[in-house]
Amino acid sequence: MKTITSTLAFFLFTFFAFAGNGEGEKNTLKVNAEKSKIFWTGKKVTGDHTGTIMLKDGSVMVENGVPTGATLNIDMSTIVVTDIEDPETNAKLTGHLNSPDFFSTEKFPEGKFVATSFTPIEGATGEEPNYTITGKLTLKGITDEVSFPAFISVSGKKLVANGKITFDRSKWDIRYGSGSFFEGLGDKMIYDDVDLNFVLSANI
Repeated sequence: MKTITSTLAFFLFTFFAFAGNGEGEKNTLKVNAEKSKIFWTGKKVTGDHTGTIMLKDGSVMVENGVPTGATLNIDMSTIVVTDIEDPETNAKLTGHLNSPDFFSTEKFPEGKFVATSFTPIEGATGEEPNYTITGKLTLKGITDEVSFPAFISVSGKKLVANGKITFDRSKWDIRYGSGSFFEGLGDKMIYDDVDLNFVLSANI
């Protein structure tokens, strides 16, 4: 009788332990927009500019502790420049980024990323990128595919992630100062690749 009781207790402990870790479950986690942020870097011949942009909202689907899908909505009106201290110069660049030359945020106030696959990276340890994420990025009403490495940790019904997306802005019709479309730009040329370093937090 004692053996049966001990065995039952073991199975109950195991069941609740797995249940508490979200194992064997399908969960949709809500993105915490306040704890999540995107840091952007745009480079040109003479240097670079940096800034931030905020997520509006989003969700991440998790099954058996593994991410299976995600939808992230980006508030394009929150573009901020962080490397220019002079208020007038900062406002000028911020306004230009919001204009049709770049992201045309009045016409397209929201961007979107929809993850279509999460491929585990073999041999990843610690906080090294452990997934390759592939998905569809929509900016200015144009959708194209991006793929990038990221670190994702799922603990119970909470998820944290970070990574770096590098995308070719010309594929989203952002051509201003691009050497791919204009000649003779000299030191006014702006490189096509834009880096987005992100941190993401999501939970039930």
